[in-house]
Amino acid sequence: MKQLVRRIGQTVALTLPVVLVTTGTLAVTRVPWAPPTSLDQQVVAASSGDGAGIGRTAATTTTTSDGLAPQDALRVALMDELRAHNPGSALDLLERAMREQPTLTPYCSSLAGELGKAAVRKYQGDVQRARTFARAVCDGSFAAGAAG
Repeated sequence: MKQLVRRIGQTVALTLPVVLVTTGTLAVTRVPWAPPTSLDQQVVAASSGDGAGIGRTAATTTTTSDGLAPQDALRVALMDELRAHNPGSALDLLERAMREQPTLTPYCSSLAGELGKAAVRKYQGDVQRARTFARAVCDGSFAAGAAG
């Protein structure tokens, strides 16, 4: 009996660390703050309904229904949002667009910078007020654009 308990204890002692390490590693790979993997981006693109994704070429999605390139259509929407509400809601829209359309990420910094400049214009040159809306969307390009 004593030997059986000892054997069970040894088995648990050997397998428990393996189980804990494996489950801990798997739990950390799918957290919201982790950078997206190429598989995540492919799934988002395939399910977004914007025409990009598996089996479709980028050429089919180069213009919107208004004849604008997707980044230009997003720029118009961002500026409209900034005029109608505030720079914070425009930055929210930009962040959401980058998450939903990963193909637009190369334009993120320039769009955020333009939003920063437009925010300063909206507040008649008050850089401090414009910068209060800054956040870490696109590496702080909004704050850099607001600074000039």
